[in-house]
Amino acid sequence: MADPSKVIHVRNVGHEISENDLLQLFQPFGVITKLVMLRAKNQALLQMHDIPTAVNALQFYANVQPSIRGRNVYVQFSSHQELTIMDQNTQARGDEPNRILLATIHHMMYPITVEVLHQVFSPHGFVEKVVTFQKSAGFQALIQYQSHQSAISARNSLQGRNIYDGCCQLDIHLDELQVNFNNERSRDFTNPSLPSEQKGKSSQPGYGDASMYAHPVGYPQVGGLLHYRPQTDMGNAAAIAAAFGGGLPPGITGTNDRCTVLVSNLDPDRIDEDKLFNLFSIYGNIIRIKLLHNKPDHALVQLGDGFQAELAVHFLKGTMLFGKRFEVNYSKHPNITTGADTHDYSNSNLNRFNRNAAKNYRYCCSPTKMIHISTLPQNVTEEDITNHLEEHGTIVNTKLFEMNGKKQALVLFENEEQATEALVCKHATSLGGSTIRISFSQLQTI
Repeated sequence: MADPSKVIHVRNVGHEISENDLLQLFQPFGVITKLVMLRAKNQALLQMHDIPTAVNALQFYANVQPSIRGRNVYVQFSSHQELTIMDQNTQARGDEPNRILLATIHHMMYPITVEVLHQVFSPHGFVEKVVTFQKSAGFQALIQYQSHQSAISARNSLQGRNIYDGCCQLDIHLDELQVNFNNERSRDFTNPSLPSEQKGKSSQPGYGDASMYAHPVGYPQVGGLLHYRPQTDMGNAAAIAAAFGGGLPPGITGTNDRCTVLVSNLDPDRIDEDKLFNLFSIYGNIIRIKLLHNKPDHALVQLGDGFQAELAVHFLKGTMLFGKRFEVNYSKHPNITTGADTHDYSNSNLNRFNRNAAKNYRYCCSPTKMIHISTLPQNVTEEDITNHLEEHGTIVNTKLFEMNGKKQALVLFENEEQATEALVCKHATSLGGSTIRISFSQLQTI
């Protein structure tokens, strides 16, 4: 086995696995400074910020099999202690040196324009052209320099940096870029006479008109590469943009404005307001919940906004719980009125989206067989966890691990219904004196 290194060697990287997939696998452990895809060998080299970060990642994946798009990948320390410029250009085609950078913007809480990108990249050389676009990997841009040396300098200096303080992180990868229009999505800085195409939709749909933001060019640097002062609090839109890179998950429109959903075909003998809260709070902040006494298997759940309600309807429709497949649809009622039979959760500190909203949006998914447990006591054991959860189904496997000094666990049940029941019944319960938090995990195996 190679000595510890901040460079990680990843094998079995199939053609369907993207750079963004690998980034998502390792970003929870720290900043990734370089990534080289070796497509011909189905491999990749990935450099973390420092050796301890890389060690933490490999220790975690020594016990949890990393899987991307259903394919197991295998990780180990690389014999390289540092990825060099030569390494980064392994994929360059032919003898013509690359002078175009592909930049993906992660955690994009503020709008990124061609002018912003020009301001960020031009200190490293003459920027000829910029094109921005939206892909499944998120908001991306192509930046063409006048020289290969400038592109290399910019890539080495800006990789992993934030454009604005605490957000808009740059992920940059290193032939002639064709620009046809000078507009809000593309710009040829060598040819200002190019026409602007007919204006259509904003290059960042769904997160407000650009006029709601102060123009960032010329602001002083504070923490990030630029300082940003919005004229209006972006609120929920910022968290959504940060979580999904300016796009939305497949099947989510982002246009729903109805906050209340109707849940039907529940088991009235086993369900209550707190259990519904535990499940629906995965997708948004819960305002109120009301069980309908004239229809005992029905309930109304009011979420914080229409987007959160859409996530709940999308991901929970048809979920099995307590032996019944319940339905979730938008209610005709815009909200739930307060009353003796209404439970109000608007001020609950158990609402998940009061803090780290972007992180919680990113983890939204349909129920899975695997649950993730956090805020565990430091002295907890796997036996403690099993004893706490085993009444809800067959536990196939458990894994206790530590991240950032905090104990966490993964628990794999036999099926999704058992995992859902465990989450519904045991989220926010006490284990060893700690109030535990439970979410569905998108990992497929332990």
